[in-house]
Amino acid sequence: MVDTFWRDRPTLVTGASGLVGSWLVKRLLEKNAQVICLVRDWVPGSELIRSGDLQRSTVVNGDVTDHEALERIIGEYETDTVFHLAAQTIVGIANRNPLSTFESNIKGTWSLLEACRRSPTVKQIVIASSDKAYGDHETLPYDENMPLQGMHPYDVSKSCADLIATTYANTFDLPVVVTRCGNFFGGGDLNWNRIVPGTIRSILRGDAPVIRSDGKYIRDYFYVEDGADAYMLVAEKLAENRELAGEAFNFSNELQLTVLDIVDMIRTRMGSNLEPVVLNQTSNEIKHQYLSAEKARRVLGWQPTSDMESSIDRTIEWYRDHLEI
Repeated sequence: MVDTFWRDRPTLVTGASGLVGSWLVKRLLEKNAQVICLVRDWVPGSELIRSGDLQRSTVVNGDVTDHEALERIIGEYETDTVFHLAAQTIVGIANRNPLSTFESNIKGTWSLLEACRRSPTVKQIVIASSDKAYGDHETLPYDENMPLQGMHPYDVSKSCADLIATTYANTFDLPVVVTRCGNFFGGGDLNWNRIVPGTIRSILRGDAPVIRSDGKYIRDYFYVEDGADAYMLVAEKLAENRELAGEAFNFSNELQLTVLDIVDMIRTRMGSNLEPVVLNQTSNEIKHQYLSAEKARRVLGWQPTSDMESSIDRTIEWYRDHLEI
């Protein structure tokens, strides 16, 4: 049987030019969806633009905090499915500029959900959150029953956005599901202060990789193409079962890796003997996080399709192909 779920489906992706958004749009186009991209900034190096996928989509230039623009987009394009990925995603930026982070991550979420609430066409909404929404817990791994208790600007912005999404599901019966993933990595990440793209670029340039923290922070690293597939699966399952509205799902490889582990893996796979420079300058970050994906496996039948080594290899290859060094 031919899978036709996405064929001609009007689908809005906010944050379409970002890391995950670019790969999600690519997947949706492969499935012949009618993709509407909300793009705030023109980023020439984005995978969305570099690949030509932007030219195959309907593009609206605007900001996710603009409620009137969101109502217009959803109404005029008779949007069926919404993926909300637009966000300020860098912890360091949130610490320096909390107001812009709160605007994008909190106001952007309620602006979108209110526009969806007022639309008669929207049937599925997937809100892309983060493991940071949980804040810091002594019990690991994090599961979906744990309270959301962010303490610092970025974490708090994600905790608030999650609670707002739950409010719209429970109070207004909006068909919204929240996804929580670890640290995304993959080709097309242009935030060079993130450890994976920053390390790869440094090694390609013959420079020593730089680690902002002490290198011992433990994180849950998740390949971007697996993330795009997971988001689409959530929307498909929500279409099958409306009772999933208001639920949250973790997606994770369930691996605990330090920053030094990731850097060493990249160095090994690139054949580099450049030793990292450890700055030990990080503040307001959680020391140890990783997620349980048991609920996603049990309820959604989800499994990651990529192992860590092959994902790193594919990421390195992207930067070899597309960086002008």
